[in-house]
Amino acid sequence: MKILVTGAAGFIGHHVATSLLARGDEVLGIDSLNDYYDPALKLARIERLRAHDRFAFEKMDLSDRSAVGVLRDRGIDRIVHLAAQAGVRHSIEQPFDYLDANLAATLVILELARAIETSHLVFASSSSVYGLNEVMPFATEHPVDHPLSLYAATKRSGELMAHGYARLYGIPTTGLRFFSVYGTWGRPDMALWKFADAIREGRPIELYNHGRHRRDFTWIDDVVDGLLRVLDQPAAPDPEFDPANPRLDRSDAPFRLYNLGNDTNVDLLRFVGLIEEAMGRKAETILLPKQPGDVEASAADVGPMRREFGWEPTTPVEVGVPTFIDWWLKWVERD
Repeated sequence: MKILVTGAAGFIGHHVATSLLARGDEVLGIDSLNDYYDPALKLARIERLRAHDRFAFEKMDLSDRSAVGVLRDRGIDRIVHLAAQAGVRHSIEQPFDYLDANLAATLVILELARAIETSHLVFASSSSVYGLNEVMPFATEHPVDHPLSLYAATKRSGELMAHGYARLYGIPTTGLRFFSVYGTWGRPDMALWKFADAIREGRPIELYNHGRHRRDFTWIDDVVDGLLRVLDQPAAPDPEFDPANPRLDRSDAPFRLYNLGNDTNVDLLRFVGLIEEAMGRKAETILLPKQPGDVEASAADVGPMRREFGWEPTTPVEVGVPTFIDWWLKWVERD
C-alpha cells in the first residue's frame, strides 16, 4: 500500500515510516520541519528514510487547506496522522501554535481522507486527554471532559472531529492515545533527553511535583507495533453500540479509540535512577512544585489492544532507558 505519514520527520513518525518501509509499503512523508526543537535532528531522521527507494518526502504545512488539493491525487491508500504541536507547557506559552498544528491540520487531514475515500485513517491522540481523571488505569470508556491544558483540549477535539467525519462520511478511523512514548531518535524537549543532557553537563535536573510524578513510559517499538496492527485492521461500526448508553471509544460509525501504553507506571525518581545507572553518574536534583497542566500520574488500560489485536508491550524501562542512553550519547557526541 501507499501510506501517507504526517509528521514523518518527528520522533514517532520517523519510526512508523521506517517500519512501513521495512515491511514493503510505499511511504509519502510530509512535515513542516518547524523549529520547535533542533531541525537538524528532524533532517537527520528524513535522511535515514531517504535511503529507501519507496520513500518520498515533501515539506508541507498542514494548516494550509490547499494541502488537500496537493495530496488528493497522489494514490494514497491509508493515512497515519502524527503531525502535531507537542508539549503541555508550550501550549500555555504559545497557544495559537496549537490552533494551527492540532486543529486546522487535523481538519485538513479529515478533508483529505474524505476526498480520497481512504480505507483507514489512524491518528495520534494523547493520554493527556484524561486530565483530572484519577481512576487508574485510564480506560478509553472513562470521561475525558476535564483537560488540564490547551494541548490536551486540542487532542480531545481532534478525537471528536474524527468521529464526526467517520459518522458523516463512513471513513474508517482509529485514534490512539499515546502514553509517554520514549526511545531512540526521541525529542529534546522530553524528560529523558533533558535529564540525560543535564547529567552529562553537570547541571541539576528539575523535578516538578517534588519528584512524585508517575508515568506509563512506553517504548517506541511497542508503540509502532501497536499502530501497525491497528492500521491493518480498519475500524468498523460496533453492532452492539447503544445510543441510550453510548461509550466514548465505540460508535455505530467506523470509529475506535485505544490506549497505547506500557501497562504499568514508574515513579519519576526510579526513572532518574535508571538514567544515572546508564550514564554512570549521579544527578543533582531540584524539587519544585507541580507545574500548571501537569497530570500527577498516568497508567494505561491496554486490555482492548490485547483482546482485539493480540498486542503486548514488551519493553520495560530497565531495558528502554539504557538503550536510549546508548543511542543518545552517540548522537550528542557525533561531532
